[in-house]
Amino acid sequence: MSYVPNTLAQREEMLLAMGKTCLEDLFTAIPADVRVDGKLDIPGAQSEIEVLGTLEEMAGKNKVFKTCFRGAGAYRHFIPGVVRHLAGRAEFVTAYTPYQAEMSQGVLQPIFEYQTMICELTGMDVSNAGVYDGASAAAEAVAMFQERKRTKVIVSATVKPMVLETIMTYSTAAGTQPVIISAKNGKTDLAALALALDDTTACFYMEQPNYYGLVEDAQQIADLVHAAGAKLIMGCYPTALAVLKTPAEYGADAAVGEAQPLGMSLAFGGPYLGFMAVKTVDTRRLPGRIAGQTTDKAGRTAYVLTLQAREQHIRREKAGSSICSNQALCALTATIYCAALGKEGLREVADQCCAKAHYAAEQITSVKGYNFTYDGLFFNEFLTDCPVDPEPLLAKLAENDILGGLAIKENGKSGILWCVTEMNTKAEIDRMVSILKEAI
Repeated sequence: MSYVPNTLAQREEMLLAMGKTCLEDLFTAIPADVRVDGKLDIPGAQSEIEVLGTLEEMAGKNKVFKTCFRGAGAYRHFIPGVVRHLAGRAEFVTAYTPYQAEMSQGVLQPIFEYQTMICELTGMDVSNAGVYDGASAAAEAVAMFQERKRTKVIVSATVKPMVLETIMTYSTAAGTQPVIISAKNGKTDLAALALALDDTTACFYMEQPNYYGLVEDAQQIADLVHAAGAKLIMGCYPTALAVLKTPAEYGADAAVGEAQPLGMSLAFGGPYLGFMAVKTVDTRRLPGRIAGQTTDKAGRTAYVLTLQAREQHIRREKAGSSICSNQALCALTATIYCAALGKEGLREVADQCCAKAHYAAEQITSVKGYNFTYDGLFFNEFLTDCPVDPEPLLAKLAENDILGGLAIKENGKSGILWCVTEMNTKAEIDRMVSILKEAI
């Protein structure tokens, strides 16, 4: 079966115009040893009923836990029904990207609203329309601030491992190697940072809260970085921004992060949404695109693509980024979620996350051997020691339909990174703790 709408005669006419005799002639530039010789080994066609049965069988292999105490970058929050209902409307799901503003008002408006909400959350002046995910946002921000005389990138060792890997990948392609600042008691070592900063430093990337859940000494970090003439990039957990100081209040130059907690369910790999926001002075550095609000010649409200960094298409050697699209549907989802909850709702979610996490921490650390690995303020994640092998313990929790924390092994010690959100009840926490006691 052919899915190409052109007829055989039309295809032969196009080949003749190109001076070719068959379709295979179009692929002669591809080395023969990497081309498929013969037909692809594709299973035979199935009916719709058979396909549904196959997919249901595959989906049945997934394990969906009723109770979850794991975060580390992807978080389980309550998603109001209105979010899925509105984001699932056909006009949004089928729309791609707003190339023609005059034909894309319905897509541009929620993007503009999304940017506004990200600025309100972070305290920054300008947000772009979003990038692929939080790790990409961090790496793009690092690349954004590198200049001819300032190419040195410094990253805290307390950031999420996957984010660090993405920054390393971007930096390797750019011919630079980030300097990693060691951790001290679970937070960025300020003395080591002070030594690493110099007049070649472009930026420093940190996370607030960090990978271990601890609230970093962000103000001291900001003062050190700016004294060296460098830029401060702060990775953020958007839910925590409802109760913690904003990146702007700390003096950060860019705020980035993963917007998955804003209405997107947990999934194995996404799709997720990276947010990026900066101060006005750095607006033109932002990769991707920025939607803006204006009026048309009749005085009616209209939305436009105010800025889109498309130079990667026409001047690739001068491009600052390869980002040329945005996660419009995910940005819409985040916008609906924030609008549905409102400011007070977001604060209530954050308050519940923090209160329940501190109750869970109190109960877990009351069990022998489960001491805090690091002392300090935390939002809704915390790291504890684990007196037994974490893997059998987590398997025991899984048998009880509980996804436990993330096992972490550092410096020869085993620990568990726990996460609690508003979705966890007191009964679930108490039940989990009772299993920990049994394991001891």
